Amino acid sequence: PLKCLLFIFRLFVVLSVSFFCGCRSFVCPRICRCFSNTIRCNNITQGSAPVMDHRDKRLFLYHLSLQTISSHSFEGLKGVQRIEITQSVTLKTIEMLAFNNLLSLSEISIQNTRSLTHIDRRAFNNLPKLRYLSISNTGITAFPDVTSINSLESEFILDICDNLYLLEIPSNAFIRMTKEYVMMNLFNNGIRKIHEHAFNGTKIDKLVLKNNRNLRVIHRDAFTGATGPGVLDVSATALTKLPSRGLESVLVLLAQSAYALKSLPPLQGLWSLREAHLTYNSHCCALLNWNTHRDLPMNPAWNKSSTSCDEDTSQLMGMPYFSEGDLFVEDDSYGDVNFHYPELNLCQTSPTLVCTPEADAFNPCEDIAGFSFLRVAIWFINLLAITGNLTVLLVFFSSRNKLTVPRFLMCHLAFADLCIGVYLLMIATVDLRTRGSYSQHAIEWQTGPGCSAAGFLSVFGGELSVYTLSTITLERWHTITNAMQVERHLVLMQAAGIMSVGWLICLGMGILPLIGVSSYTKVSMCLPMDIDTPLAQAFIIIILLLNVGAFIVVCVCYVLIHLAVKNPDLPRRSADTRIAQRMAVLIFTDFLCMAPISFFAISAAFKFPLITVTNSKILLVLFFPINSCANPFLYAIFTKAFRKDAYKLMSTIGCCKNKTLKCPYNSAVTGSDRLMIV
Repeated sequence: PLKCLLFIFRLFVVLSVSFFCGCRSFVCPRICRCFSNTIRCNNITQGSAPVMDHRDKRLFLYHLSLQTISSHSFEGLKGVQRIEITQSVTLKTIEMLAFNNLLSLSEISIQNTRSLTHIDRRAFNNLPKLRYLSISNTGITAFPDVTSINSLESEFILDICDNLYLLEIPSNAFIRMTKEYVMMNLFNNGIRKIHEHAFNGTKIDKLVLKNNRNLRVIHRDAFTGATGPGVLDVSATALTKLPSRGLESVLVLLAQSAYALKSLPPLQGLWSLREAHLTYNSHCCALLNWNTHRDLPMNPAWNKSSTSCDEDTSQLMGMPYFSEGDLFVEDDSYGDVNFHYPELNLCQTSPTLVCTPEADAFNPCEDIAGFSFLRVAIWFINLLAITGNLTVLLVFFSSRNKLTVPRFLMCHLAFADLCIGVYLLMIATVDLRTRGSYSQHAIEWQTGPGCSAAGFLSVFGGELSVYTLSTITLERWHTITNAMQVERHLVLMQAAGIMSVGWLICLGMGILPLIGVSSYTKVSMCLPMDIDTPLAQAFIIIILLLNVGAFIVVCVCYVLIHLAVKNPDLPRRSADTRIAQRMAVLIFTDFLCMAPISFFAISAAFKFPLITVTNSKILLVLFFPINSCANPFLYAIFTKAFRKDAYKLMSTIGCCKNKTLKCPYNSAVTGSDRLMIV
């Protein structure tokens, strides 16, 4: 029984393999003659076949066992309209003149032949009726020669797709392929570069280059000598820019998921554009703004009379793109792209431009500053912040006096506020440079290193300023309440440790948006407003709550300081009273921005925005940097101790020669003055 079962199993395996191989074996068409290393399908073999019928109009060559389709293999066939070669894993080469003088042939399809690496020049020769050529999913490394096809058919379709080893489109690659309009589907290849004059001598109705993910360069003269394209699709490519010439005929532009395409070509070179589907909404802002303000018509016909315009329109409607009467076109010949065009009224004097994606709440179609008065205010504020804080740092670093804890903390505060000033200077500079045309530069700025650096400075500087201000307030409260216990005062080493922790925390907060927790690229002001993920939302909420917490700490400390200096049981000193008075001003100025900014920011973080990005710029420019401008004056420049150090510095460099007359602050600083903030 065991031997019988084994025999039955072996017989089943043999029969199964035989059946499987039989299903996939090559069957020689009856109008051909097939040999071990070649196939002949020409007028001679066709004539020796039985009576022709409708099946002989299509030649299907599946699972070819050949390595080469030799020259003249398909020469002179009559009545054959379609040749399809597919699923042939052994085919490696198609020789010169393999498809030669096929006067009735309208379609050639070569697909799923991954071993096919070479197609000789003039392999497709003299095919006047050809209207469809597909070379897809092969292993070719050089662009196939189609320049000797010489098709006379209209609406020619060329599909060269899914050829991952096809790296370039050379110059004059399509010349003499056809004299009529052609639709080129060149998607999902490994194409990296398109050379100059690549499309010379062609009339391009639609050119699809989508999903060539390594395509980085289209030479600026690639379309020189060509008519069209009417539709250009460069979606999901690595292009960094479009050619500056040759796009005058483009009516529909698709560049979706083209994240490296951060700038548009000169807009005057897109004067026919009627519809655009892009990656970034700022590009739509630029196009729509240009479309609104341009004075010249997009088509020469629009300058003519209505009769001339009708004539010009009828000529344009002769293009294959307009071959459907209602102008609604759906093309399923590639991927999942469906073109659905609205009616294009080519004779209107003010043509409509449709563009997606539209501007959103985070990126309105406006300059960075948004308002003219903000453009002036941002320069005044950033220069004031930079000048004041640089002055503080210069005087402190050049001072020969002993470095005290208040001085040490003030240096950190001045540096943090200086970062805010530099951030505002960067924003103001970019706003000035892109005034009136920011939409054309928005993506380059927001996704570039400059915006990331500016955003880092804003978060790091802002949080370090809040942290240092809280530390200064706590240190003053601790010193005042322990005025007679000097041994309990904060020493420099302890202050250094506290600030080291603060630096690490603030550096971490500034770096997180750079590594994907929120993002600095969401808005033109380069602030982390991205709350699309729960982690990013939590990050923003934590920052805001920490700032609110710092505000509460400072307020509580001020109340305690005020009570301490009023306490009759504690020693009273005029310096302590002045500190309390100064604290009231400091609290008011340093946290004037906290109430409005925290209120609107927290509501936005919970996805209930109460203010637009445009109006929020008023808060960011006028309130956010208030402490950066006020701190150097209130904490340092307005104190006698600072003026004493400034006098010494000027004396060192040769100023204030007449000390008595020119420098009234040369007098010694009293003991109470040394207990001021600096």
